Amino acid sequence: MPEKSNPSSAKPRLVVRNARIKDISAIRTLVSKVYEPSKMGTYSAAMLRGQINNFSEGQFVAEYQGAIVGYCATFLIDAQYALKPHTWREITGGGYASRHNPDGDYLYGMEVCVDPDYRGLRIGQRLYDERKKLARSWGAKGIVFGGRLPTLAKRLRRFGTAEDYLDQVKSSQQRDPVLTFQMRNGFEVLGLMQDYLPEDKESLGYAVHLLWRNPNAPDEQEEKRAKTYGARLPDTVRVATVQYMQRRVGSFAEFIDLVRYFVDVTADYRADFVVFPELFSLQLLSMEDQELSPAESIEALTKYTEPLKEALRDMAVRHNINIIGGSHPTRMPNGRVENVCYICLRGGEIHEQPKIHPTPNEVYWWNIEGGHSMNAINTDCGPIGVLICYDAEFPELGRHLVDQGANILFVPFCTDERQSYLRVRYCGQARAVENQCYVVLSGNVGNLPNVHNMDIQYAQSCILTPCDFPFARDGIAADTTPNVETVAFADLRLEALRAARNSGTVQNLKDRRHDLYTTIWREK
Repeated sequence: MPEKSNPSSAKPRLVVRNARIKDISAIRTLVSKVYEPSKMGTYSAAMLRGQINNFSEGQFVAEYQGAIVGYCATFLIDAQYALKPHTWREITGGGYASRHNPDGDYLYGMEVCVDPDYRGLRIGQRLYDERKKLARSWGAKGIVFGGRLPTLAKRLRRFGTAEDYLDQVKSSQQRDPVLTFQMRNGFEVLGLMQDYLPEDKESLGYAVHLLWRNPNAPDEQEEKRAKTYGARLPDTVRVATVQYMQRRVGSFAEFIDLVRYFVDVTADYRADFVVFPELFSLQLLSMEDQELSPAESIEALTKYTEPLKEALRDMAVRHNINIIGGSHPTRMPNGRVENVCYICLRGGEIHEQPKIHPTPNEVYWWNIEGGHSMNAINTDCGPIGVLICYDAEFPELGRHLVDQGANILFVPFCTDERQSYLRVRYCGQARAVENQCYVVLSGNVGNLPNVHNMDIQYAQSCILTPCDFPFARDGIAADTTPNVETVAFADLRLEALRAARNSGTVQNLKDRRHDLYTTIWREK
């Protein structure tokens, strides 16, 4: 007879751990539930991805019996920003934690929320304790944040001003459900910040500027500790860009053999990434015996979508390399045609990035429509992003990816003549400068005379860097000869990006005026 299970062995389990990308959906649900009464909304998936990618060690969830019931978001920032008055949007980079500085003096607490149905479990206390542990382990001078006053709107008439209410709470003559808890946890009041979060109607936009001092922080005179980065990104990432020749092929197998050749070559050079050009799969249309209409061409290509994805995934795993698979016109389940890049990682995962802005030619010839999602993709070499050709000419998209933690932007492109190419290249260089990131361009050469919109090609593929002392003199890590089939390699140091962003000659990301402007991504 089997033994009966012991009911006492199935005890409820509450754990606090670092948040993961796969937790994003559950965190969004939690935040929506917590802030629904105050109509403050929730974080977008991109914001949460940015928080985790920018500083994974600083994001925590409380998990009770498998459900996410608490969330805590934290990043590092310099004292000059943390200790002076600020707004939530300004200090957090619009909610992405994009102002995280690995060498920052203070931890900044941008969020703590707890499921109201589980508040008897002291989850908030556990999350505060986890933050303090993090501050001690990093040698931070303390923790700073803006605390809400969720009862202020109801009580203001009684106290007259927000300052008077704060004085009453500080002197223990009045109890506030949030601030009193924070003061009991060792936080001191630095002041009151007006218009901290205007959407917080319950707090009338106010926040209390709070500071916890780390008693174990090193003295100012001590030599600054060497920081570690947890699951540290590799210091050097080797990337390869394929300048791919369009020519007639006789079968799908022949096309895949050509692609496999370049994957094999770049893997032999131990590249971490290889990128192919936009629409490189249109080469498959050269197999047709007669010239097809645009509608017929799309239908002909659609049947190759799944075989292409499987072939690229198989190559990525077998050759131990991450493949940025150019782009392929794809008919979506709803009947739309989108220009999609398939990113095949060497662990076997496949990610998709649609082109957001189809060009007038794509709309005219292929009836291609723009996609709606632009997400950073987590890889074994850190977060990356993909901007397909024309998308690189829209600065909001590159900034959106970098806010989510992307360090390298891959730009598969397809241009017919030099002016078109230079638009993509100059914009790629601008994205590298303004976002202090690497940008990798890959284009087609050759021609396909019987394929609409692929008659002629012009390309000079390249690997671009920010323009500052740690990088190549002209902001070009690698370049190619125009209009010949070739491969270019470059070793990109992620540590150089961190140094440039936090102590470079100019610090574009850090110096953004979040108090004046921001980019808001509307998710569908």
